[in-house]
Amino acid sequence: EKVRLEQKDHQFLFADDDAFTFMDQESFEQIAIQRDFIGDQGAFLQDGMTVSIEFYGETPIGVDLPEQVILEVQETEPVVKGQTAANSFKPAICDGGVRVMVPPFVGTGERIVVQTADSTYLRRSD
Repeated sequence: EKVRLEQKDHQFLFADDDAFTFMDQESFEQIAIQRDFIGDQGAFLQDGMTVSIEFYGETPIGVDLPEQVILEVQETEPVVKGQTAANSFKPAICDGGVRVMVPPFVGTGERIVVQTADSTYLRRSD
């Protein structure tokens, strides 16, 4: 017997203490998914973000976020003039508490593109 899995696009609506709530973009039905099911990836969720939720019957079995997100740097060490080594990075805390290693030239308040799979800095946002 073949297992039928279905993927549906959902819009992230809000988070509460123990769950994330999404809305099916076709039927407008809402679904709450426990925080521990999504894990650390939940820190990347932003209002209105579209995610793909995989279902087995009516049960969600996976949540796929976009490969990249734009985050604002909330806290990092100040820019040090002359520190331009290509392979040196410093820690930064972004929206949602996401921790990212960024190049020395990135400062607080800047928007950056981050890969969701491994929290890797890709580039400054346009």
